Amino acid sequence: MNAITNWALGWAARAAVVLVMASAGTFSTAAAELLMFEREGCIWCARWNSEIAPVYPKSAEGQAAPLRRIDLVRTVGSDGILARPVRYTPTFVLIDQGREVGRITGYVSDDAFWGLLSNMLSSIRKDRDEAVLSSTME
Repeated sequence: MNAITNWALGWAARAAVVLVMASAGTFSTAAAELLMFEREGCIWCARWNSEIAPVYPKSAEGQAAPLRRIDLVRTVGSDGILARPVRYTPTFVLIDQGREVGRITGYVSDDAFWGLLSNMLSSIRKDRDEAVLSSTME
């Protein structure tokens, strides 16, 4: 097989995985969650895993947006949930009510990660507060 055929077959296989994941409910459309796109051999993923992963589920952020790990090599697409494709690892995509709220591409430090994630979670809280306020005024 030539390189183009291999590429096409790889994309077709990944698309099939996404369809199975979507039909099995792997991509949630209800509550907030943080998707971590990673790949084997990613040194920045390994650094995040050593610095953040042990405390993330116990943090307020981890409670508000549980982590779901996704292997970038084995998965493409997301049933329309992502605003644009993920190309680099690690990439963290915050999803709320079936839509992408924001993303962090790469991992530089724990301070940068927590700050960026906190800002994204604040936008979710603000949107929810505004929705509650507008529904009470109707």
